[in-house]
Amino acid sequence: MQPIMTVSEMNAFFTAEFPEVNTRYKVRSLPAMGAIIDKLPNARDLRPGGTLSGAAIFELADLAFYVATLAMIGPKALTVTTSAAIDYMRKPEAGGMWAEARILKLGRALSVGDVMLYSNAHDKPVAHANITFSIPPKLKSGC
Repeated sequence: MQPIMTVSEMNAFFTAEFPEVNTRYKVRSLPAMGAIIDKLPNARDLRPGGTLSGAAIFELADLAFYVATLAMIGPKALTVTTSAAIDYMRKPEAGGMWAEARILKLGRALSVGDVMLYSNAHDKPVAHANITFSIPPKLKSGC
């Protein structure tokens, strides 16, 4: 199953709907049932010791899975997180990060999958997340 949105369409969607995201993240690619997202360095995301905060890492995981889901179903802004769990495995260096999201099951009402998160400083993953999104129902015409 191939995505129905392109990288340029996804970045345009974020520019129009979430301009604050467009300056902090960039969609790199949209493989089938997945997404690869870059997080641009931001001083607000840093913690003492020169590491990215857990909240910043979680935000990247959540956004990456949102992008993967929207790429498959179209620009439905009201698609929302219903469940998420993240395991932090190692300290990410201060600087850019990237995430690789993959959809394991895409249904009419739910999108279920996981995200691996990496620091640009090394090739070992820094975190892993399991995420489920709720997909808004299609509205029936005439209602």
